[in-house]
Amino acid sequence: MNITNPWIIGTSVNIILIVVAFISPKKLLTPTGYFHALLLGIIVWGTLGWRGYTVVMFYFLVGSGVTRIGMEQKEAAGIAEKRSGMRGPENVWGSALIATICAIATLFVDSPWQEWLILGYVASFSTKLSDTTASEVGKAYGKSTFLITTLQPVVRGTEGAVSLEGTLAGMVASGAIAVLGWGIGLINLMGILWCIVAAFIATNLESVIGATLQSKWEWMTNEVVNIINTFIGAIVAILIVWIWQ
Repeated sequence: MNITNPWIIGTSVNIILIVVAFISPKKLLTPTGYFHALLLGIIVWGTLGWRGYTVVMFYFLVGSGVTRIGMEQKEAAGIAEKRSGMRGPENVWGSALIATICAIATLFVDSPWQEWLILGYVASFSTKLSDTTASEVGKAYGKSTFLITTLQPVVRGTEGAVSLEGTLAGMVASGAIAVLGWGIGLINLMGILWCIVAAFIATNLESVIGATLQSKWEWMTNEVVNIINTFIGAIVAILIVWIWQ
């Protein structure tokens, strides 16, 4: 058995971390959520190594922390995430399915598609963290919230609502993951800009979907919208770099 095999390393590291997280008094995931996070972590490490794993862990930790911003106010207003922010398997894959597909696809292609898919991987998490941060900051601290399709004032927490505070926070969050991806060698310097632009476009389109379609179709849950959102972010980033080259 080759102990340097990334799949063996990924399995070992993730089992250790999941056990530690599972017995920790502060729970970030449901029991089934931990199992699905284990699968996600093994796949990411096996395909993209510690660099790809660093990105998903950064998203998970920062995203979980952002969800708890202003939790008391949001719970009092009835607009907080369910389970006080604990994530289940639906949240794991709603956030990471597109990134996982990008990671797996890198095993079957050569340059430049491999680099483009890695950019899509980073961009999908930039998009999701941007969306999470914009939503949670907007619900907690947004002074004025507007429906993105009409720009009419609406109460905080309305599907499709945007705020200046949330939008700016989302852009900072998307940039943070992009800078991390560049710092550890997953993307180049221009990739930071592409991720921020892609996340901005995808996050605003997600708000449009929330304002127009989500309430009409029962199957379009928050998790489905998250998958669409991260797909748009990944595709936009890949299209930009494809056109730019």
